[in-house]
Amino acid sequence: MKKNLLFTAIAFSVILAASPLAFAVSTSGGGDFNYIPMDIYTLASTQTVTSSPNFNPLTFCASAGLVCYSPQFIRSAYDFPSNLDGAGQTIVIVDAYGSPTIVSDLNLFDTSFNIPPPPSFTIICPPGGCPTPSYSSKNPLGPFGWSIETSLDVEYAHAMAPGANIVLDVAASPAGNAINVAESTVIPMFPGAIMSQSFGIPEYLIHNNNAQVLQAEQNYRTAAADGWTVFASAGDSGATNGIATPNANFPASDPLVTAVGGTMGDPYPAGLAAGSCSASGGCTPSGYGGEQVWNEPSFGAASGGAESLLFSTPSFQSGLGLTSRATPDVSYNAAVNGGVLVVWSACPACIGATGPVFFIVGGTSAGSPQWAAIAALADQAAGHPLGYLNKVIYAIGKDTNTYAASFHDITVGNNQLVGTPFGYKAGPGWDDASGWGTPNVANLIPNLVSPPS
Repeated sequence: MKKNLLFTAIAFSVILAASPLAFAVSTSGGGDFNYIPMDIYTLASTQTVTSSPNFNPLTFCASAGLVCYSPQFIRSAYDFPSNLDGAGQTIVIVDAYGSPTIVSDLNLFDTSFNIPPPPSFTIICPPGGCPTPSYSSKNPLGPFGWSIETSLDVEYAHAMAPGANIVLDVAASPAGNAINVAESTVIPMFPGAIMSQSFGIPEYLIHNNNAQVLQAEQNYRTAAADGWTVFASAGDSGATNGIATPNANFPASDPLVTAVGGTMGDPYPAGLAAGSCSASGGCTPSGYGGEQVWNEPSFGAASGGAESLLFSTPSFQSGLGLTSRATPDVSYNAAVNGGVLVVWSACPACIGATGPVFFIVGGTSAGSPQWAAIAALADQAAGHPLGYLNKVIYAIGKDTNTYAASFHDITVGNNQLVGTPFGYKAGPGWDDASGWGTPNVANLIPNLVSPPS
């Protein structure tokens, strides 16, 4: 169950431990905050991606000197069933700024990996229209970085549930207010949909922004009442988000949201699946291999996961020895060296390219849209929206038989970000570093549809 912290010689004290709800219940506090996209990416090559039938995407891995994965590899590793594709379901991707080329990027991505187009792809713009941001800067927190995030989210939600309808809900900016407006607009439009939020902000940064937190909380309550399933990325900066105190990322820490943490291959970087990886850096799909907690010091990143400063322990986490809500709930591959190939063309000139390129992308951003796709497959299997999933996921995890079949239990590694005082160790069952682990999708879906009592 709950695992011990990894300590270094640096002492610490947990602030607000006696009053974990102090921030959430206060309506005082003012300014806005900006959400952070939870992706880590590197350019595979400036070579143009084409739709030539002889084009091999995996040759781009060698250009970057990294292992990288195709959608087919991920589907094989996590045992996605071939008889479900998400037909009749709707996945809503929420991102700031969006991308002016996302339609063509998705088309080229589908061609590159032989994936059929989605039944529908709808882009919902904020009041006044979708932003037309400048890409003069390669700032990962600005429009440039969010455009890569948008490509990742849309392409991989679609790749894992190719029969589902995809909706891109564009916020005018990454500000908390802007994201809240975008979500409050879209939730009534698609009852029973699935939402992916590949962004977050460390809780310690939002204690003076309670109005935005409470509005987001209201959005999630409305979503739950309308049969939505809501996911969010748990973070890329370890257990402490770079400070001396453990804190989760919001909105993943909200009990109405399913928080997705990160893993990487064990052995790293090519052990996610049992197949071999060639000299080109591409890997042949052949089933599951092994994983550990995502922790890549060379990229200055590690999976988020910690107890919350904002929310008390929810009922579904009872019995885990927690003093407050803790993340993550589940995990998914988040490695950069072992990342996924993403088509992007929002500003080729920004990176010295002349056309669409591949980025290799990791981070817990990669897990949220793909877990949303899993929920779409489960809704299809059930014949109706399953809605809020946390109670069901924890029921599966606490049942010995369903847990062993439904999840890969991550028992190796920790989420201590390099240069920070501590992190959490993985171990048997649920832990703050990996939640319940990563999915065996074919086995998990029947248990989501008919969970243990």
